[in-house]
Amino acid sequence: MDHLIVGPDVPLTDAQWARIEPLLPARTPRRGGRWRDHREVIDAIAWNFQTGSQWVYLPAKYGNWRGVYNRLRMWAVDGTWERVFAV
Repeated sequence: MDHLIVGPDVPLTDAQWARIEPLLPARTPRRGGRWRDHREVIDAIAWNFQTGSQWVYLPAKYGNWRGVYNRLRMWAVDGTWERVFAV
């Protein structure tokens, strides 16, 4: 059943996470500092797309909406999403 898509308040399963985690970039961004957990960010992105909500209404449990949105964009540019969706 790990083929099921995540949805609002339905996080990634451990099996889904195990398949995509190796495809994601290192957790230390280029400009210093530390990123939130990639798994939380993916859950936040899924929440946004499933609900159709504006980014500014992202629930606080997912962190700052700007950080989530920026990572979504960076991963689109660097090919991360292509690798994830290919798997």
